[in-house]
Amino acid sequence: MRYNFCIFALNFKNDFGMDILFEIHNRLIENTPVEFKRSLFEKMNWDARLIEINGPRGVGKTTLMLQYIKLNFKRNDHSVLYFSADDPYFYMNSMVDTVDKFVKYGGRHIFIDEVHKYIPKYKNTDWSGEIKAIYDRYPGLKIVFSGSSVIRLHKGIGDLSRRVSSYFLPGLSFREFLQFDQHFRYDVIKIEDIVRRHESIAKDISSRIIILRAFQNYLKYGYYAFSYEDKEKYSEKLKNIIAVILESDIPSVVDIPFVSVNKMKKLLHVLATSSPYTPNLTALGEKIGVADHRTLLRYLDYLEKATLLRSLSQKAIGNTILRKPEKLYISNTNFVFALEPERIDKGTLREIFFFSQTAINHVITLPKNGDFLLNNQYVFEVGGKRKSRKQIGNSKNAFVVADDIEYGVFNKIPLWLFGFLY
Repeated sequence: MRYNFCIFALNFKNDFGMDILFEIHNRLIENTPVEFKRSLFEKMNWDARLIEINGPRGVGKTTLMLQYIKLNFKRNDHSVLYFSADDPYFYMNSMVDTVDKFVKYGGRHIFIDEVHKYIPKYKNTDWSGEIKAIYDRYPGLKIVFSGSSVIRLHKGIGDLSRRVSSYFLPGLSFREFLQFDQHFRYDVIKIEDIVRRHESIAKDISSRIIILRAFQNYLKYGYYAFSYEDKEKYSEKLKNIIAVILESDIPSVVDIPFVSVNKMKKLLHVLATSSPYTPNLTALGEKIGVADHRTLLRYLDYLEKATLLRSLSQKAIGNTILRKPEKLYISNTNFVFALEPERIDKGTLREIFFFSQTAINHVITLPKNGDFLLNNQYVFEVGGKRKSRKQIGNSKNAFVVADDIEYGVFNKIPLWLFGFLY
């Protein structure tokens, strides 16, 4: 068996220069930590033939794939290969040709990262067309690919919808941040348990950790795991992420001029300095120099699919683009601190946190009374510790979500507890 592996590796070295891909693969696997894994890791059906992992830039999609390889394959197992589709190797080689050679020499599992950055070698194709071709040609091959959230904007040549098992990886939840930052472990809590048993759950958690201090830290630097590398430069890294999304990721899948990128930058800053923004398209367009409402709505759609914004409407409108949402939010609290650290509105910050934590596994809409309607069942009004029930009445399914409290009573629930939903 060792002899076969050696022949296998030698053949690769003599063909396409694919040895460089295996060298990179081995180096990355060797340096991948496995002590902390995202909650999505255990939920995924890794046995599916075609898996898509999408999510915001920087949340750990690469690490997720490398961890799976490290934990499930022996060292120097040449039946598995990870590569990034934006590697210079693919300036001269196609994914289809590379995978063809890989399979012919015994390859069984392929992991493709940054697929939206792939530059096709052949005309009249793109990454989705090549993934479809690979899937159809090699029925014994399992394929996992990842891309930025902007791949949701992609209307590609290959229709993968009937074949792919798709997963979304968000930034760290507050629960995951506590595990990652302070090694505090606690199971995911269902929304039904939060509304029914929040008093006992919150008392249990807050008796074991200084929860409010940890929560304030999360709001500033807890959404991305790379914050541990250098907290002093964390905001700059977030600004760089935003710049790459606007200047590179979105243009890689949507044909837009550079002037549109600049207008989206202005749009993002306008929204970052606003309270939960109720869009007035005419006024908003005047601020960034866009007169056409359809163009402005497309910009908002780009920013939302790229996970820089979240929109809230009275109805779950799905992928409808040219419909004005009732409210707009920056996607996570860390972005607010990075974009406008001197103009933080605490009320807005609370709502952004609640929205970012609940929207991952639930349908969130705007109720007639209150701030958020979850799964068309529970109404929540978000505010400070003195927030009253005035706006939501006395319905048994209506709750006040209060900041700055360790635990609540009756229908008043601590805000931080909604960070345990994933």
